[in-house]
Amino acid sequence: MSLLLPGLQRRLTHSSPLLFVFVAGAVAFAAYGSVYALRKPFTAAAFDGMQLWGVRYKIALVIAQVAGYALSKFLGIRIISGLKTGQRAWALLLLSAVALLALLGFALSPPSWGILWLFINGIPLGMAWGVVFSYLEGRRVTELLAAILCINFILSSGFVKTVGKLLILDYGVSEFWMPFLAGLLFLPILLLCVWLLEHLPPPSAADQVARRERRPMNQDDRKILFRRYAPGLVLLVGIYLLLTIVRDVRDNFAVEIWAELGMGDKASVLTTAEIPIALAVLAVIGALALLKDNFKALWIYHAIFIGSALLIMAATFLFQQNMLSPMLWMVLSGTGAILPYILFNGVIFDRLLAAFKEAGNVGFLMYIADAIGYLGSVAVMLWRNFGHADMSWLQFFGQLCWWGAGAVMVLSMLSWVWFARRAVRVKPA
Repeated sequence: MSLLLPGLQRRLTHSSPLLFVFVAGAVAFAAYGSVYALRKPFTAAAFDGMQLWGVRYKIALVIAQVAGYALSKFLGIRIISGLKTGQRAWALLLLSAVALLALLGFALSPPSWGILWLFINGIPLGMAWGVVFSYLEGRRVTELLAAILCINFILSSGFVKTVGKLLILDYGVSEFWMPFLAGLLFLPILLLCVWLLEHLPPPSAADQVARRERRPMNQDDRKILFRRYAPGLVLLVGIYLLLTIVRDVRDNFAVEIWAELGMGDKASVLTTAEIPIALAVLAVIGALALLKDNFKALWIYHAIFIGSALLIMAATFLFQQNMLSPMLWMVLSGTGAILPYILFNGVIFDRLLAAFKEAGNVGFLMYIADAIGYLGSVAVMLWRNFGHADMSWLQFFGQLCWWGAGAVMVLSMLSWVWFARRAVRVKPA
């Protein structure tokens, strides 16, 4: 309990790196996990038989929230990249409060207002990740911290949906009140974690030497950085766009996919199937954190992108040939989609800035990728509803695994070549 006293920052400044990773990682994980409780529980509801303007009601809600999320990412390109240290805690609390109030509006309003409230809910939540990650970037242990933080994409997503499902099945909470109540349950944890994040020590001098100083960026800074690496960044954003689409369909419609696989009555499967993925991701990224050479790390990340694409396609082929169980297919395809997705969320851009000796911050690059990624996710869901409404979510996800993974493999090879040529001009860090 001594770590929770006001001397937390001083203690962590002089502690071992392992203790810092444990404390900072756990706090960041719990903070963003609490934010996830404001975003994902509604996807545990089915809203069976409901439609809005010719669109299935749940699809309409998902599109509305993702559209708000996409807009948030465009706003975040400027807001998060320019956020100052003293503004972070208040920003995170304000964003969370707006998201929670939107869920209350969803509960109190007629169903036809649902898409408005979910759109509003998505806008602040899209910037929350950037605020939390800003406490962690620019450190020698950023990989490990980012891995722990991003495990939320795997475990917390499944866990908060399990909580939402249990509120409906075991406590009789309506599908409209469930998202607000689920978010409310995690509010005390979020408040504590914001306080703890504020007491983490800033990057040390040694961190700044290894990973370059991280600072707010103005409009000119952003333009110069993007133009300098535009071709490579466009390829990376294309990879992330495809990964976002595959991962979003798997995540937002997991309830439907598991039901079609014959496991729809097991709420726990939404969490238990994600545990092996989380362990695999932690093991891989933990090993990558040992790499001190930032350029080598970049090349290994590209190799992982290609290997992950091959894993998705191989697992999907074996499943469709009845040579792989549904559970194993979901775990392997999920690993292939989520591992590279998590490498994008802070880690690869952190290494990119360090390798090419750029100052700036990860928030700018990440929010460009996220903005395009979620915009693409909205477009695919609309295409699915109006162009392939008769296709099951299981079939749709299977098709995405084939085409999405194939395109990821090609773009990853092109990106590798471009950055390798660019690296020739720069003395390795």
